[in-house]
Amino acid sequence: MTTVDPAVDQAVLPTPRGPLSAAVIDALRAAPQADLPSRVSADPYGEDLQLALHVCYELHYQGFAGVSDEWEWDPELLRFRAALERVFLDALRADVPGGADIGDVLDELLVEPVDGVGVSHHLKDEGEWWQMREYLALRSIYHLKEADPHAWVIPRLRGRAKAALVAVEFDEFGGGHGDRMHSTLFANLLVGAGLDDGYLHYLEHAPAAMLATVNLMSLCGLHRSLRGGLVGHFAAAEITTAPSAARIAKALERMDAHPDCVEFFTEHIEADAVHEQVMRRDVIGDLLAREPELTESVVFGVQATELLEQRLGEHLLRAWKEGQTALRLPL
Repeated sequence: MTTVDPAVDQAVLPTPRGPLSAAVIDALRAAPQADLPSRVSADPYGEDLQLALHVCYELHYQGFAGVSDEWEWDPELLRFRAALERVFLDALRADVPGGADIGDVLDELLVEPVDGVGVSHHLKDEGEWWQMREYLALRSIYHLKEADPHAWVIPRLRGRAKAALVAVEFDEFGGGHGDRMHSTLFANLLVGAGLDDGYLHYLEHAPAAMLATVNLMSLCGLHRSLRGGLVGHFAAAEITTAPSAARIAKALERMDAHPDCVEFFTEHIEADAVHEQVMRRDVIGDLLAREPELTESVVFGVQATELLEQRLGEHLLRAWKEGQTALRLPL
């Protein structure tokens, strides 16, 4: 199959899922300086708040068709986004155990339970092709921008931590080769699976549990005060990817999927095994040697990542075991 680049067309504004997302989306259809709600009260993990946050954050990435670039730094929208963020961040901090033992937290990520029951285990052992396609469509919300939010932490690091993180990001961006960028490989995967490779094409399909995993990256990336959290997120992603990628690759081979589908995951098996050591020793080690006060923030980033991935996995498996789609809209 010919290698393709992720679609460059801007996404269209999604359909609102409640009053908060409606307020943001309606405002973006108008000129900047629109009035937005002064208070936020909503389920921190719910459809409405997560979509509202996702739309706000997207203005810092590719934006939306027909939406003025001036909205990116509009003071009223930033005030409203901050209120959304407080609700989300407060919930995350309340729902993770916290602590300052980064060694133990990272070691726990390396423990593979003998009776694993996660999404990758299900897809490897008994998953069906329609479930795999749903999984890939949902993960496109994450993987077509995967390395971008982590890049925001680069100017906030120093010394060995900065150099090492840039080295990992260099691999994520294909080592300087556009056709080897991990986002491009995922776009190829989508085409190989008979799916659309458009950026945010499946946003309308994605439930809140999927949006929250991406919103965490953006939240930590856009705030210098959460730079430790973003490093923790990056480390958690790199440490846990290799074993799950191996299971997904086996699942795809069992399903006789196109080679482009398998390649994305086999690429991550080896790369992320190396990245794990670099993140742990060179990035986190050097960062905390310089700024030990960030230890709890790094721990938070790891734990929040695991919490949201677990919530997403539970959503997927609950739907699939009932023979139902896990998407808001069927493929």
